[in-house]
Amino acid sequence: MASGKKGGGNGRLERVMNGRRSSKFKEAPVGPPPLVSAADPDITNLSSREEADIDKALNSDTVMDTQAVFAALYSVCEENVTFFSGGAKGTQGDAGRRLVEAMKLIQEHARSLEPVISAFAAVYHHFDFDPHIPANGYRSLVKVVRCCLLHIIHKGRYITANRRSIFFRVAHNAGEIEAYCNALCQLRALLYLAQRLLHDNSHGNLFFQDESGLSESFVREYASMHKGCFYGRCLGFQFTPAIRPCLQTIAIGLVAFGENYKRHQSGIVDAGGIAPYGVAASSIFTSGKYAIDPELRGAEFERITQNLDVHFWKAFWNITETEFLSSLASMTSTQVKVNRALSVPPVPFDLPLAANHRASVTIAPPSAHIGTAPVQMRLISYELREGQDSETLLSLSRSEGGAISLSLGLKTKRLPSSPCLLIHFHGGGFVAQTSKSHEPYLKSWSQDLGVPILSVDYSLAPEAPFPRALEECFYAYCWALRNHHLLGWTGEKVCLAGDSAGGNLCLTTSMRAAAFGVRMPDGIVVAYPATLLTAYASPSRLLTLMDPLLPLSVLSRCLNAYAGNEPQNEKQVEKVSTLSLVRRDTALLLRDFRQGASNWIQSLLDPNRASAPSSTAAETMPAAPDTPTTDTVRKSVSAASISSPHASPPVPNQPPELPGRKLSVKSKTCQDLGSQSHGIPQSSPLMSEHAVEDVSFFLSRDSDPSMSDDLSSVAIPPPAVEEGSELEHPREFPLGFEPLRSEQLAEMRMQSSPVVKDPFCSPLLAPDSMLKGLPPINIVACALDPMLDDSVMFAKRLRSVDQPVTLCVVDDLPHGFLSISHLSRETREAANICVERIRSVFNQKDTPPEPRKHRKLERTDRRELAPAVETGALLAGPIEDAEAAVGRGAKISDGEGPVAVAAQNNTDAGGIGA
Repeated sequence: MASGKKGGGNGRLERVMNGRRSSKFKEAPVGPPPLVSAADPDITNLSSREEADIDKALNSDTVMDTQAVFAALYSVCEENVTFFSGGAKGTQGDAGRRLVEAMKLIQEHARSLEPVISAFAAVYHHFDFDPHIPANGYRSLVKVVRCCLLHIIHKGRYITANRRSIFFRVAHNAGEIEAYCNALCQLRALLYLAQRLLHDNSHGNLFFQDESGLSESFVREYASMHKGCFYGRCLGFQFTPAIRPCLQTIAIGLVAFGENYKRHQSGIVDAGGIAPYGVAASSIFTSGKYAIDPELRGAEFERITQNLDVHFWKAFWNITETEFLSSLASMTSTQVKVNRALSVPPVPFDLPLAANHRASVTIAPPSAHIGTAPVQMRLISYELREGQDSETLLSLSRSEGGAISLSLGLKTKRLPSSPCLLIHFHGGGFVAQTSKSHEPYLKSWSQDLGVPILSVDYSLAPEAPFPRALEECFYAYCWALRNHHLLGWTGEKVCLAGDSAGGNLCLTTSMRAAAFGVRMPDGIVVAYPATLLTAYASPSRLLTLMDPLLPLSVLSRCLNAYAGNEPQNEKQVEKVSTLSLVRRDTALLLRDFRQGASNWIQSLLDPNRASAPSSTAAETMPAAPDTPTTDTVRKSVSAASISSPHASPPVPNQPPELPGRKLSVKSKTCQDLGSQSHGIPQSSPLMSEHAVEDVSFFLSRDSDPSMSDDLSSVAIPPPAVEEGSELEHPREFPLGFEPLRSEQLAEMRMQSSPVVKDPFCSPLLAPDSMLKGLPPINIVACALDPMLDDSVMFAKRLRSVDQPVTLCVVDDLPHGFLSISHLSRETREAANICVERIRSVFNQKDTPPEPRKHRKLERTDRRELAPAVETGALLAGPIEDAEAAVGRGAKISDGEGPVAVAAQNNTDAGGIGA
């Protein structure tokens, strides 16, 4: 593999490669990294032959190709070590020595990784959903490691080709190599933990079904492991090059926002302080230093993700809700005739049962945690349809302070009602964003599908934790069924769609509809859903150590907030000064004096109180001054709602036989607030008999001898505890290796709450009886998403109970790609897959149609396409070959990098409707 030559030809090649970068899947699925860095705009690319060789090594899964990658790595490292250790040109001071040390350390890590990578390549197919769906967390980890190796190879070759130039900067290139060396060290640690998972999960399961043991060890290691290297020079190296600038912009904005947020934190909360958009505006002036100093950006990114609470993330993610950004997004997105925010009053109503239309069930308004309140929604329609401008709907509209939401400048033609409706639940980690943040792609969907879209703005945690969001989504779904004439919908076909947290709510809303006995949606389309909200470890969740959008510390805060474990109010940051200290101490003194005087007076008035047992006093003691009464009610509601973690909502034991009789059913997930505040109710005969131990998402407990033999070559047991060791926790890594550690530990509070084990919170933990009867479910996941295993395992669960399910895996894109679907062609193609899945639900076909013939989503390898067509699978591949710079599909060797791969269960996927 020859080094790149300098000369006039390289300029032409560079222009071709730069053109590829902006419009194609360059180096997909994890292809060679761009050789042009932000600090070196004049760097020329390597030859197309070299790039093709690296592409071939990356996209092939054979041991020989893996050996070729490592051989190329050893060669380029050894050559540069020899040169900078005293070659023809000699060293250049400390920078040269740093470069030599980093290259030697990379070689050391590579020698340990080579046998592990080869062994993983032989066993990770056991964890795939389907032979045509080669995707799981183990594959993703190996792919990320290989991607890191290829970046090092390319960088090493650039150094080889340019090290004699007078413009060559040794210090800059040493920093690049050191950053990837640190990343490789941390990835080595993650692969070791993945080997531990293989040892404990030996039956094709991806999750370690326990929050202690290995899951606890991973959380503990995450809290101390260094993560800044993944957020500096190496930010987003595993994703497609087209979105790396977007990720860098987000990271720079995040650290600048965090700096100003900390400075103005009390002002954001107080009425007279600076508004969140003021913090965003002031962040513009401080973002420059983070743009030019990647090390500073990485260190600050790590500090923010480890220490700031959920209220910071709520404020940052809601930047897109500000008037300026929302107006900008509105101007650049598809223009629609109807975009109206609705506020539906909390009024109970009756809905007919699906099995017996003469009987009905009462749908009570949401009441958990914050009491009854209007449910907020947004109606989006590309065309004005019958009923969407009715007086009844206008009376439900709420003003947003911007432009009018119904575009009727000229006489607008009113179309008849659509036979289909899409109900959308937005993502945001259950804590942030509204439908306004997701408007751009929802408008495009309304145009492409030709249907109205109702997006629900459910209440957010931590102010309204589980089950409030589920209650509101279910209420909105039922309200849409009853008031279809107001939405421009005939009431025929309805599909639920959502991403991330919204995907979770789509699944649980359908489960609740089944428990109520009301009409089910005709289908569900979920993108990268969260199906398991526990702290169980899995190989894909190991990627939270390096993911720029879903770090584990942030993910845990969001899940704790949804479970009700995070404080509702933001921590106030008070300036440390003499006056503030005096004020605080005086307040504490007065509070203690007032409390003591009150207790003394009460003891005089009630002598029996002093002699009362301490347990009785504890039960009757009022809430502490710093603990609001609402918190007590909130906790009691959450506890009451999960008294049986896997209980289905209460339904009458015997259905009515009299025609027209109504079934008055309360809130199915949470009892009435008034009755909940008195404590946890006793077990009811209406509750399910499933216990936590009785429900398992383990699909097979019978060990396959061939699989056990394969895994035994990779899996490793936990290290033995040394005799006489005084360590608080056993050593997690073998002797001779230790990952890099952070200077400051992350604040990780993975509180074990029974709430997250409720099947209405974690659908993956639902018993088979709750999964049977669900409508056809279409899952779109990301290969590099920490939540990938959630999708794979949930698809396996559905298939095990003969439920119709499809799984599509897109590659090279991060979690949340729908929110940036307009920024690159790759994200638009992935969003189109969601559109095609929704269209298949509306068309009510037994098999989902293939996506439109997007060039990047076509598979041209006919040898592998043929068996997929026979089973109804849809296979797609990325652009890989350097010769195909202007656009054709390319081969996928082992499925390690499918751009879009889908397969369908053999079960009929017909629509289910009432």
